[in-house]
Amino acid sequence: MTNEKPGGHGERSVAVGVVDMAVWDTVAKVAGVPLYQLLADRYRDGQAEQKVFVYAAGGYYYPGKDLHALQTEIQSYLDQGYSSVKIKIGGLPLAADMLRIETVLKLLKRPDQLAVDANGRFNLPQAIEYARALAPYGLLWYEEPGDPLDYALQAELAGVYAAPMATGENLFSLQDARNLIRYAGLRADRDILQFDCALSYGLVEYLRILEMLREHGWSAKRCIPHGGHQMSLNIAAGLGLGGNESYPGIFKPFNGFADNTPVEDSFVGLPDLPGIGFESKNELFATMKTIAPEC
Repeated sequence: MTNEKPGGHGERSVAVGVVDMAVWDTVAKVAGVPLYQLLADRYRDGQAEQKVFVYAAGGYYYPGKDLHALQTEIQSYLDQGYSSVKIKIGGLPLAADMLRIETVLKLLKRPDQLAVDANGRFNLPQAIEYARALAPYGLLWYEEPGDPLDYALQAELAGVYAAPMATGENLFSLQDARNLIRYAGLRADRDILQFDCALSYGLVEYLRILEMLREHGWSAKRCIPHGGHQMSLNIAAGLGLGGNESYPGIFKPFNGFADNTPVEDSFVGLPDLPGIGFESKNELFATMKTIAPEC
């Protein structure tokens, strides 16, 4: 990044993040320890989390996918050990989305086991309309209602929706994260920040973001990164974050965690392998071997 001009984060942040991820994997392998323990030793006096909260993200809109198919999908996540799940909203009229929410809630013990994600679809009136419809449920969170850079929309919504909200996965730099905290009206006692380390220049930038959050009164426990893979899980365990996303049904072979580490009540442990632990995922490691068979 030397001599690079500021801005343009969407153009290069992912490329830098991938390189950074590979470097940290190598550093931990040279040290002979899991990445989560390396991070804990450097930044938390050696205290790594032994298990991490994870939720199953799914509930996408597909042609022909009816309520029964949605319920079958969510039940499969529960059968895999997840107790917290997330589905999409905003792809259908409000009444139809409420039916989808009700369908999923029938499978859960409590409403706060379900989060909903609008993927930035709404303008302010739509975001407020959904907020008022969602409020009686007491859901886990209401995610990214509007454009990720529309801090004014987020701030106005905070005055309408008292339950937790979540955002940040589409902000790729310290500067964007700082502006979110300054101007979006988020509440440090309940809202969730989803900055994605692998998409945001990597761990070095993420550490800067965490320091900025501390200066503004935010706990690392309010951070649950986007990106349901082994790298983000190591960061969550090593830095004491609030959890991590999971994609049990999509984005193969990078999705999910170690093959021999089951999810239990939406918590998962990490393998005792040097580095990130990609080697513990047989399907992913086999794919990597076809790309670089000499490794």
